[in-house]
Amino acid sequence: MTRTAALRATVARRLPSWLAEKVPRDHRESDAAFHRRRLVTAGVAVAGAGLLGVSLSQKPDSPAFYGLTLGVAGTWVAGGLASGPLHLGWMRSPADTLERPLLTPVALGVGSFGLLYAAALLARRVPVLGAAITRVLRYAHQGSLPLVLTTTLANGLAEEVFFRGALYAAMGTRGPVLKSTAVYALATAATRNPALVLASVAMGLLFGLQRRATGGIQAPVLTHLTWSVLMLRYLPPLFAGSSSIDDPRAQQQR
Repeated sequence: MTRTAALRATVARRLPSWLAEKVPRDHRESDAAFHRRRLVTAGVAVAGAGLLGVSLSQKPDSPAFYGLTLGVAGTWVAGGLASGPLHLGWMRSPADTLERPLLTPVALGVGSFGLLYAAALLARRVPVLGAAITRVLRYAHQGSLPLVLTTTLANGLAEEVFFRGALYAAMGTRGPVLKSTAVYALATAATRNPALVLASVAMGLLFGLQRRATGGIQAPVLTHLTWSVLMLRYLPPLFAGSSSIDDPRAQQQR
């Protein structure tokens, strides 16, 4: 057994069964369909990353910001659907039957929020990370809550459709969790925000493991949306004391 295989086996033993064990599925594609999926996802990943970087360079609560962030979501969804078939996935119930993921992903989203909230408490003591988080939260603090919530939910759903749906399927059978997470982090790096990149690695691995276990996007979608809503609700007050969160000039100093 190689070191990589041994590491994977060790990690799998430490994970809960609903995250480590793969439910039965048959998502095989023809070589032509697989090649087409790879071409589509490669192009969309580059286009979406570029648009993401531009969107987070706009002023908070500006029409350009809302329009571009919705454009990012549209790009991810369009690319995901254009790449080929997507699947919702299944989980094994306590009665040993297959059912659509619902309560477990939501609970996992709550737990993930708790861990990252604790990480944010520590990040406030690190100037670089504290400033990076504040730059993101400025959009929520200065923006229209209904519009910010809409764009947050739209992008959470869209990212799962593309990254855990289309892109994950395009990675093949060798290390799709790590590969799709790496691309997710690279796309997020277009924002030039280290806090977002770190979050994308942590959450990308979790979402990827959910995709691997369930064979679909429903579980990561529910976890992502739950986590996003809680972060939007509870994280801005944590950084409300930062003077830069109200400063419209700070976004231009990135």
